[in-house]
Amino acid sequence: MDFPCRLVALVTLARLTNHVSRLTTLTTPPNPTTASPHPLAVLILGPTGSGKTALSLALAQRFNGEIVSCDSVAVYRGMELGTAKPTPAERALVPHHLIDVANPDEPFTAGHYMRTARESLQKINARRHLPIVTGGTGLYLRALTEGLFAGPERRIDLRVRLRQSAERRGKNWLHKLLTRLDPASAARIHANDTPKLIRAVEVCLASRKPMSQVLARDPLTGFRLLRIGLNPPRQQLYARLNQRCAEMFTSGLVDETRGLLARYGPVNALDSLGYRQALQVIRSEASEADALKAAQQGHRNYAKRQLTWFRREPDVHWIERFGDDAETISEATRLILEADREH
Repeated sequence: MDFPCRLVALVTLARLTNHVSRLTTLTTPPNPTTASPHPLAVLILGPTGSGKTALSLALAQRFNGEIVSCDSVAVYRGMELGTAKPTPAERALVPHHLIDVANPDEPFTAGHYMRTARESLQKINARRHLPIVTGGTGLYLRALTEGLFAGPERRIDLRVRLRQSAERRGKNWLHKLLTRLDPASAARIHANDTPKLIRAVEVCLASRKPMSQVLARDPLTGFRLLRIGLNPPRQQLYARLNQRCAEMFTSGLVDETRGLLARYGPVNALDSLGYRQALQVIRSEASEADALKAAQQGHRNYAKRQLTWFRREPDVHWIERFGDDAETISEATRLILEADREH
């Protein structure tokens, strides 16, 4: 979403403040985290282009909040046009975290995100501010809230030997081996899912215990989580995504990608949406018009996958509008006030 639209949302919020206070008799402190020994953290989720940034900025200003980005590409410096990061002007309005924390050639995993984001939440709470986590990377959000499996480090040499043995002994050999080592894990992993079978056998052999006993999640504790989901009308969402992709290319996405490629080489970060299609233009594999169409289709498909993922999240308060809509801001404000009142 472009900056003018986000700015309109912030102006609208100011007009809504008095209206919200008339709807409730609750006297709210500047920060709802002070109302309970288990402070509140707000999670804003939804598909790309649904207005999560606009809503998070509005709520952060209303509730003395700080924004924790949950985007696997926004963590990288220099990747601006293809990421729809908050603009520098928007970032100046309220503190932001987990944006521009790594170079594109530096690996940044879900584990890195989990540890850094949890640390940010603790520091924000220590300042008696409201943490607002916003973004569309479902894996990162789940890592933050549920934790990750604490398994042993991956061993490339063992993986190579297991794959070679599977090729010699047949496709069912890995599943049979896992059945002997860890029947519980074998029961839930399909016999044809070679990568997962190799990882399960690797964990069993490295830890000398069944993977089902070794791997345990470490859920986030100490916070009450309020999940607010955005699900605007599909065709309107697609129209916004098409327009945003077009603006990325007209603003110089191909040139930005060319500069990143020259500086960092063909790193994995450049395989993300938008940059992948810009690389095709640079490599003369597609015209800019065809690359734009592919990027638009890719963003529409990604939005569908995000909604499928986020619908598995528990206790989401879904709002069937865009995040910059006045009614959305009002409803999200009410949800936070109610969550504060209940504790």
